[in-house]
Amino acid sequence: QLQLVESGGGLVQPGGSLRLSCAVSGVSGSTFETYSIGWFRQAPGKEREGISWISAYSGSARYADSVKGRFTISTDNSKSTIYLQMKNLKPEDTAIYYCALDAHRGAWTFPGSYHTWGQGTQVTVSS
Repeated sequence: QLQLVESGGGLVQPGGSLRLSCAVSGVSGSTFETYSIGWFRQAPGKEREGISWISAYSGSARYADSVKGRFTISTDNSKSTIYLQMKNLKPEDTAIYYCALDAHRGAWTFPGSYHTWGQGTQVTVSS
């Protein structure tokens, strides 16, 4: 069964760093390499926001302006895992972070373009 599991969230002070992981299970390594994966976040009372995207095949990556220069997305295809390295975290980065598989139905920032979501991991940036 295809499943995505996020991990690595937690409480961090402003200016700190975290690395989130998204482990994809239930698929072969060769199938994983055909995927494109997005990272989203949702803060209380706000819409789900697409923040980064990567092609597991090419490594091509995209970022929202809100995280560009601070966040880095990567994959380890041998582990079927996607990472989101987050640096210089700000209080406004506080949210639940989700990964999802791109169904290529629209813009990479649009949640409706994705299928098979993880359960999310909480990131809190506070002093």
